[in-house]
Amino acid sequence: MGLVLLVKMLGPYSANMNGTISYKGNKIFKPIKDVTSVKIPLEEFRNRIAHFYSSEMWTHIARINHRINKSTNDYFDYMGALFTALPLTTRMISSPGAVYGKEAIDYTSDTCPITLTWFEEEKPVFLSESSQIYLELALIQQGVDQVYSIYNSFRKEKADATHLSEFHHIEYEGKIDQPTNEKIALGLVGKIITDLLTYNEEDIAFFLSKDRVKELEEFASDIKNIPKITFREALDTLYEDTKQDKYKRFTMKNFGQWEEVRLTHIFGSMVAIGCFPLLEVPFYHACVDGVEERWIEDGKEKRSLVADNTDFIWPGYREIIGSGHRVRSISELEEKARIFNLPKEDYGPYLQTRRSPNYVETSGFGLGWERLLQGLFEMPFIWSASQFPRVDKGLKP
Repeated sequence: MGLVLLVKMLGPYSANMNGTISYKGNKIFKPIKDVTSVKIPLEEFRNRIAHFYSSEMWTHIARINHRINKSTNDYFDYMGALFTALPLTTRMISSPGAVYGKEAIDYTSDTCPITLTWFEEEKPVFLSESSQIYLELALIQQGVDQVYSIYNSFRKEKADATHLSEFHHIEYEGKIDQPTNEKIALGLVGKIITDLLTYNEEDIAFFLSKDRVKELEEFASDIKNIPKITFREALDTLYEDTKQDKYKRFTMKNFGQWEEVRLTHIFGSMVAIGCFPLLEVPFYHACVDGVEERWIEDGKEKRSLVADNTDFIWPGYREIIGSGHRVRSISELEEKARIFNLPKEDYGPYLQTRRSPNYVETSGFGLGWERLLQGLFEMPFIWSASQFPRVDKGLKP
């Protein structure tokens, strides 16, 4: 695959060949040489309320957030998807290996959940990392074919320039295949951008120049035509770009924020990446039948099935949407339960769905709200996209 030179690109970051990630700046934020080296500004969070009445930026963000919420509800209402109120406490998490120690998902994109004590419950209870499992359960209801939620998600991971320990998810699940799921996900992003351009011109102009706004209009009109590659092709592209042997291995060990940003530089656009290593993504993803990746590592041949999933990487930024086709049959799910060490007494309701006479195969996606905001308005840090940021080092304000 040949190198594609970047012509125009939305998004805040550049992945430099020395391994750093720089921020280019916008109308209100100055350029930064390496965003990964910046410490979390806890003092800024403590003074957030003072910033509310001294900086008009927060007024614009408040209006933008309102529009994103309205656009999302309008979009799903038009499709016939039903909003579903879900719990934030659970025993069913998407990455049980993070708790139960299964090597198979050391490199999953979902990380350890936050635990808490629930009354007299002997086992630890988790704060939800995503609504996806419960959205699947909701589809067992008679006559319910599409559902969605807009909820908080919690991850026991250190916050950084693109991660919050508590954030907001827009999540969807439907009785559809993965290609249709991808179209719906991109359609939602297109709807949000189009509505912001239509109704929030003043708010957008606070962050973006006229040239950037014009590029955003063009981007929204063509968003469904972004390039899609497999994870193997992504690794091959990175190897051709860097000549680093680590990209010859079919694993997510060597695929992080630098690689995501770099790929969008190479393609000059948003990029959809599919077919990740099956045992390095959350257990509920189905595999792509008949596809197996092979590579040599430490002199030995290794093999991996691939997941029927797709991540969408915002141009010059990170993944903003994770999507996938769910495990299809009870036999397939029981095998995943064995590999990922799912405690059957906790995951019984999920296993039961595949035995239900109402069960139909589903696909779904999750869109990170603050991630979208940060990439869309070219902010250096995700805490600048959140009025009340929650990080691992404090709960201020």
